[in-house]
Amino acid sequence: MAETRTFTARWVFPVAGPPLERGTLTVAGNAIADVDAHGVCSADADLGNVAIIPGLVNAHTHLDLSGARGLIPPTDPEHFTDWLRGVIAYRRTRTDATVDDDIQGGLAEILHTGTTLVGDIAYAGRSFSHFLNASLRSVVFCELTGFSSQRINELSRSLVGSDWGMRTEYTSSGLSPHAPYSVSAELLEYAISRAEPLAIHLAESLHEAELLSSRTGPFVELLQWIGIWDQARLVESADWIMNKTTQTNNVVFAHCNYLSPDTPFTSNQSIVYCPRTHAAFGHPPHPFREFLNRGVRVCLGTDSLASNPDLDVLAEARFVHERYPDFPGGTLLRMVTLSGAQALGWADEVGSLEPGKSADFVAVPLPDRDAADPHELLFAADAPDAPRRTLFRGEWRGSSG
Repeated sequence: MAETRTFTARWVFPVAGPPLERGTLTVAGNAIADVDAHGVCSADADLGNVAIIPGLVNAHTHLDLSGARGLIPPTDPEHFTDWLRGVIAYRRTRTDATVDDDIQGGLAEILHTGTTLVGDIAYAGRSFSHFLNASLRSVVFCELTGFSSQRINELSRSLVGSDWGMRTEYTSSGLSPHAPYSVSAELLEYAISRAEPLAIHLAESLHEAELLSSRTGPFVELLQWIGIWDQARLVESADWIMNKTTQTNNVVFAHCNYLSPDTPFTSNQSIVYCPRTHAAFGHPPHPFREFLNRGVRVCLGTDSLASNPDLDVLAEARFVHERYPDFPGGTLLRMVTLSGAQALGWADEVGSLEPGKSADFVAVPLPDRDAADPHELLFAADAPDAPRRTLFRGEWRGSSG
């Protein structure tokens, strides 16, 4: 019989229901057995002045860029392609060994934050092997770029017979046709035909729509510099991509900074908003609230350390709370837990504290004061900068406290 333990804390946030003051969470082995209000059962362990929340979900990052912290400062929106040149130049300096070190460094940082599920965009799929023995779940999206038919043939040969498309107990894989400016329509359709989860950077920059509508602007110069400019092979528009992916299993669109709030979405399509990266580039206010009001699924990600100070998705939520103090705390918590799990295809196992789901939770220290809405304590600027403890599949993860 599996060992049973019951935890309590100042607040328990199931996400699937309202917050429970002095609630209890019962774990049997590696699964959640019960979530109860205060007084229903006694606890074996009182975690004190913390919030017990589901394991955090970072729905969009690039761990292979973890060595670039502070090296490629974000530009203003007009000069986004200059920043991309910096990223490309940085990648050209990396060896297999340094990329592996970068991924390991980023993985250690993300574990420390209390993240238990991550969506990682991996150049050449390099991070997949690193996740196989890590104490968190992951979807590793193999990044695809290129315009030529030869490139598609190369990718097809490399993916057929490989691990791509497999799912282990904790790790699954997908494809990331990078962005409308870096892949051909033919390559995008090839990725869709593989019937795997997809991650696509969409409407990230001011000049992307100009490129697609008129085949002009700074992206033309960038693609000519790289040596892959071929206007005949570009996709038609963001709408073309949206329409092509309506039947694909789990599609996450990263950023969507300049996507019209009226853009139609289907239930398999999600937005990943990266708040601090968005702010670092000085983009106009993100339309995430308009999309949420329409019922579109929006979750949060950190993006990479090439544009963000750290890989803490809870810090992203706190940033949103600071900028939009009237934004509902329950919705914000869902954006870093259940919505991310749904977007990445793991919601049957994680994302909320419910009986039968994996025993994954984070104990987040709270400020020593009261609040009318307990979510405010979780996202407050005065929340203690103290280690978070993470339970993953019923076992404490030492790297997070």
